[in-house]
Amino acid sequence: MIRISIVEAHRDFRTGLEALIEAADGYACEDTFVRAEEAIEKLSGNEHILLLDINLPEMSGVAALPLIKAKFPDLKIIMLTMLDDDNTVLEAIMAGANGYLLKSTKPEQILRSIRDCYEGGSPMSGSIASKVLRLFKQYIPQKNREYTLTQREIEVLNLLVEGLDNHTISNRLFISFETVRNHIRHIYQKLQVHSKSQAVVKALREGLV
Repeated sequence: MIRISIVEAHRDFRTGLEALIEAADGYACEDTFVRAEEAIEKLSGNEHILLLDINLPEMSGVAALPLIKAKFPDLKIIMLTMLDDDNTVLEAIMAGANGYLLKSTKPEQILRSIRDCYEGGSPMSGSIASKVLRLFKQYIPQKNREYTLTQREIEVLNLLVEGLDNHTISNRLFISFETVRNHIRHIYQKLQVHSKSQAVVKALREGLV
């Protein structure tokens, strides 16, 4: 059972998400909040996933993100937003967001993204994944350190940069889903990162792909 809490200012969208999660097999809504401050204080710590609205009253989701991560380091956070503006995308990813979805994402894709994040993925709406790739390719790569990545790990890393999820990578490389997860775990260890977003950022900034 994947336990999820929601921080969302818009009542209709919040109740819709709650209903979607409660109606789906294998998912449970732990709690809902309107404000980031309330969530920081009252999150149970039992959640696996937090859906975090960016445009919250008073403290924004981006500002709350590192505070929540500091208190619950194992909690995986998917940002929700109406807009995919450059500054917000970069700030959220650099603050440690595990995923980034537009609120226009179809309900079934939201559930799939939650599952993907729970399994170690870094779900992003297609337009946001493309934006991340474009933005970070504008950076001048730093000197390429020696991370001793294998050829297969480099192939997996390239596909992560393209924004592909674990299942798609598995199909693309004709390897099992579990093998993909093992490769990603090794990539994390070698790059000293903790999420796909951070791995993508490091790969692009240091010219690994």
